[in-house]
Amino acid sequence: MYKIVEKKVLSKDIKLLGVIAPHVTFNAKAGNFIIVIPDEKGERIPLTIYDWNREKGIVYMVFQEIGLSTTKLGMLKEGDEIFAVAGPFGKPFHSEKYGNTVVVGGGVGVPAIFPIARQLRKDGNKVTSIIGYRTKDMVVLEDEMKTVSDPCIVATNDGSHGQKGFVTDVLQSLIDKGGKIDLVVAVGPVVMMKAVSELTMKYNIKTIVSLNAMMVDATGMCGGCRVTVGGEVKFACVDGPDFDGHKVDFNQLTSRLGAYKEHEKLSIDHNCNMNKGIREAIDGRK
Repeated sequence: MYKIVEKKVLSKDIKLLGVIAPHVTFNAKAGNFIIVIPDEKGERIPLTIYDWNREKGIVYMVFQEIGLSTTKLGMLKEGDEIFAVAGPFGKPFHSEKYGNTVVVGGGVGVPAIFPIARQLRKDGNKVTSIIGYRTKDMVVLEDEMKTVSDPCIVATNDGSHGQKGFVTDVLQSLIDKGGKIDLVVAVGPVVMMKAVSELTMKYNIKTIVSLNAMMVDATGMCGGCRVTVGGEVKFACVDGPDFDGHKVDFNQLTSRLGAYKEHEKLSIDHNCNMNKGIREAIDGRK
């Protein structure tokens, strides 16, 4: 069991948990993820490592309450315990001295780009961060991103905070200014990563994306997270999660991510009928 020592509500349905897990923090690096099981009957949830404190053995995760398991996780409080936290998994982000870099985060992809931006900056790169959200109420970790960026640009679809438009609009404006961009890193919804990759491909800008494929064991055994990259089958858990955005088959990834939506809905409905607290939590997000 893993004790929760910190909890923050970042937005209506986005939570941050700090959990004692020294075996994770010992080897944690930017780009790694963990597998979390909320309770002994829960499913495995892959979550990006947002931050870590090696001295105290605390790993920080940020997640959005979408399905049953993330809703259960979000209902836990400081002092409660999570059944299992395993990791770190995945290949760490490869950082070196690129020059002028741009990191792009969409929604809950922002926590994933935070350690990446920090590492890029530590390695001597100029880091321009573009973080995008649907509306002002969904903005998270803006102040934290500013500490690892020079500069950090915020965009909202409706213009309620920062610049109005999509992250691709901001990226296009940076490209139009004529400054050389040596690397773009994008993490967020598949549709956003696909749009960023299609844009940068036109300008031959190296682009890395972090894929949120379905995962079960995170060791390459189940095959659930298989993706096609450059015409070859890869497993996001062991070959990634970072891949060349210009080679990813995003259409296939989108199709696979939607394969179990109906099953998830049935699971939520079944458990909500049994648990008033879960029902109230989900109803409160509608």
